[in-house]
Amino acid sequence: MRTEVPLVVTHRDFSKTYSLDLVIGNSAIYELKVAAQLASENEAQLLNYLFLEGVGHGKLINFRPAQVQSRFVNTTLTPAGRRQMSVDTSRWEEAGEGSEGLRLALLELLDDWGGFLELPLYREALTHFLGGQDHVVKMVPLRRNGLALGTQRLHLLAPDTAFRITALPEGDAEDHEHHLRALLDHSPLGVIQWLNMVRHRVHLVTLIK
Repeated sequence: MRTEVPLVVTHRDFSKTYSLDLVIGNSAIYELKVAAQLASENEAQLLNYLFLEGVGHGKLINFRPAQVQSRFVNTTLTPAGRRQMSVDTSRWEEAGEGSEGLRLALLELLDDWGGFLELPLYREALTHFLGGQDHVVKMVPLRRNGLALGTQRLHLLAPDTAFRITALPEGDAEDHEHHLRALLDHSPLGVIQWLNMVRHRVHLVTLIK
């Protein structure tokens, strides 16, 4: 049994360290919480740890309620299975500066890490490879009919090219595409490169104003 175990995820010169609460042998991870209630976000976090460690079983334990809560989180998806990803580029164009670099960086990450991990990890790594937080993340002004609507925080490949990474099923993806097209209409952007990761399939979509 090991407590407070660091879990380091790397690719090229990118590195991120997670802290696992409790690891028993090579078979189970326990995540300890002190929250009002266990939530789906807690399950997603533990599942991410299971994938990264290549472990099939985990358990959430919440000590805050009067009666201790616990919930099992299990997966049969192996590291090899997470790397069986297909990439749909039928709607992709190398439009806008940095688009090729974005596509190649994502494919490298999928080849190294596989799919199904938490989106913030992929986003953080892509941001790193594209120049870092200060270079990539910007506040972009929005306008409608000449009237200022405020600003929105976006990840940019270039002043007129943004990228977005999601994990949306088909119906939700259609709604999100309408949202992204509205964002194009109301911003100075000319291109949004959209990466949608759904289970074993990745859709790369280029939206152009």
